[in-house]
Amino acid sequence: MIHLMVVDDEVSIGSMLEKALGRSGDIKVTYIDNPITALSRFRSGEYDGVLLDIMMPQKDGLSVLEEMKAKDPECVVIMMTAYSTLDKVLQSHKIGADHYLLKPFDSLANVEKKVRELIHPRR
Repeated sequence: MIHLMVVDDEVSIGSMLEKALGRSGDIKVTYIDNPITALSRFRSGEYDGVLLDIMMPQKDGLSVLEEMKAKDPECVVIMMTAYSTLDKVLQSHKIGADHYLLKPFDSLANVEKKVRELIHPRR
């Protein structure tokens, strides 16, 4: 089973991802709408991957990415944003992001496909 954390301050997007990705039963999704809370709950080895929004009011997603990768370099982090700038993409990859998804998503099936492609259970 893949254990995935979804971090997005937009509750509608986070809830949609939680339902869609958890539907199959082999992806356990933990949705958190606050990046500070997400960091406090993030422990090395507990999550196989994270879907992480870049633009959040409480804390920038790039800072969260940096802290998560420092705690667990093996955790796969897929960045999400509606604001695509080359600078943010390059920064996120430099910090250690494994992939980048643009919102709105073209399809939830493609999001699930990318999650399965990149994230594998570690246990």
